[in-house]
Amino acid sequence: MKIILCTTCKGRAQHVERTLPRNLSDNADYADFTILLLDYNSDDHLLEYVRAHHARDLASGRLVDYSYREPGPFRMSHAKNLAHRLAIEEGADVLVNMDADNWAAPGFATWIAEQFRGGCEFLWTNAKSVCGRARQGLAGRIVLSKHLFLAIGGYDERFIHWAPEDEDLKVRVRRLIGVEGQRIEDRFLYVIPHRDGLRFKEYPHAKPTPESEAASLKLIREASTTIANFGDCGRGVVFRNFDIDPITIGPMPTRVFGIGTHKTGTTSLHHAFQLLGYDSAHWTGPGWAKRIWNEMKEAGRSVTLERHLALCDEPFGLLFRELDRAYPGSKFILTTRDEDRWLQSVRNHWSPINPWRKTWDEDFFTHRMHQLMYGQRSFEPETMLARYRAHNRAVRAHFKDRPDDLLEMNMERGFNWGPLCAFLNKPVPAVDYPRAFVTKGAR
Repeated sequence: MKIILCTTCKGRAQHVERTLPRNLSDNADYADFTILLLDYNSDDHLLEYVRAHHARDLASGRLVDYSYREPGPFRMSHAKNLAHRLAIEEGADVLVNMDADNWAAPGFATWIAEQFRGGCEFLWTNAKSVCGRARQGLAGRIVLSKHLFLAIGGYDERFIHWAPEDEDLKVRVRRLIGVEGQRIEDRFLYVIPHRDGLRFKEYPHAKPTPESEAASLKLIREASTTIANFGDCGRGVVFRNFDIDPITIGPMPTRVFGIGTHKTGTTSLHHAFQLLGYDSAHWTGPGWAKRIWNEMKEAGRSVTLERHLALCDEPFGLLFRELDRAYPGSKFILTTRDEDRWLQSVRNHWSPINPWRKTWDEDFFTHRMHQLMYGQRSFEPETMLARYRAHNRAVRAHFKDRPDDLLEMNMERGFNWGPLCAFLNKPVPAVDYPRAFVTKGAR
């Protein structure tokens, strides 16, 4: 379990000088731990300090430095999102947000790993009461899994300056996973006290009042959204460890949907998503599919599907228009096959030899999906083939002016990574593209 602690800094080198050495030494007992420091165009001596005092940490990989050089004020949510996305590129499984003025006691990373191995996905700070007294500067201490960060779209970048972006993220996480999460123990919560003059140096106009804070929190808690940014999250050009070659972090898909009809390689696509690092889901049962269907039809979005980054098989093929409206910035993949081979696979699927076939008559929703997709519940080749063609035409027509949003994969041309990885901007894995449930002939 790789844990990366993300710290963003603009004009806080004096804090980093005190907290960075401590955070490195306090977590030396955990082998797979890294601190990612994002210099957000800091105009002080931050880079000189890192070069002079942390060359060994950079060489060992315990510290990685990124520089974002765009001029302008510190944008809180954007900076955090950029740092977290860079940490994911560095291989993070668990992301820790640690403000430049924060440090933790020895064993923090080990304690985090223990909580996550026990099933925890989300750790947060109750900054109102730490060690029996109020302490400012700790609300930003948040720990969450890579998949959870991506699922909610990160920090909401509508919060440009000092704002309750941390509280907003916590509320959306809780709304998505349905539980409160776990509090970070007080023994790990330390902060350098400082006045609000430093905190609001770049945007003094944004200093909140008790009334404005209460109003903002009320709006956050009364909202129903879980996803922010819709792919436009933490974008920018950065430089790693003082290298001169720029690295571009572009948009990320809100979700990735496989919308081909069943028996077009959807199970193989699901396994391919997993190998590419996505938290993927594929027809886990009629109850799961029914929840997604009802939520989409009743609310225009589905908290059930939002738990995953990639999804395929039914009911997503039937919902592609609604999904496109609900989750802008998503990518869609239409899997197809040679019609004769597809029809043979469907015939096999309806065969009594299929071990799941007998359960359909006891499950209303599976038959309903068949009725909606194919116009009937029993195998009838001409009708099914007509519906298959109509579905593919409808998808192509819907995305005809948006080639960047739809990839068509004809599985008869081979199971290979190239088109999929290029479409999703992912490196090609060092394993063969998965092949699951490939039809070899008539049963």
